[in-house]
Amino acid sequence: MATKDPLAKIEAAKEHNVRFVQLQFTDIIGAVKSVTIPLHTMADSLEHGTWFDGSSIEGFTRIAESDQWLKPDMDTFAEIPWQPGHGTVGSGPLGSRGTARVICDVYTPGGEPFAGDPRGVLRRQLDRATKLGYVW
Repeated sequence: MATKDPLAKIEAAKEHNVRFVQLQFTDIIGAVKSVTIPLHTMADSLEHGTWFDGSSIEGFTRIAESDQWLKPDMDTFAEIPWQPGHGTVGSGPLGSRGTARVICDVYTPGGEPFAGDPRGVLRRQLDRATKLGYVW
C-alpha cells in the first residue's frame, strides 16, 4: 500500500476484504509473537494502543507487572497474501476473510518504551552509534 495515511491504509484493507490484523512484535530471542484484532478496531489501536499480558511472553515481565501495550508502526502494515481471503487464495477456516499484519513497538503502562523490546533496543543502539559518529 503506497499511501502514508494510516486511516487510508485501513480503508484500502477493508476494500481488499481484510477482516483481521496481526499486531506483531518479537520476544527477546527474536521469535515473532502476535495479538490478532478485527480490522474495524485498528483505528482505536493506533490511537490508544492494544493491551496484552507481557508475563505470557518469555523474558518480558513478571505477573505482577504484566500489563503492556502495543503501538502499531503503520509503515510496516501489509496484507498477508497467503492467508485465506486474499486474492484467489483458498477459502480456509476464515472463509473470505483476509488478514494483514503490522509490526508494533512495546510500551509500559506509563507510556514509556519497554526496555526489553528488541525494536526499541535496536533503535537506541542506532541512535548511540550515530552520536558516536558512525554512519551507514
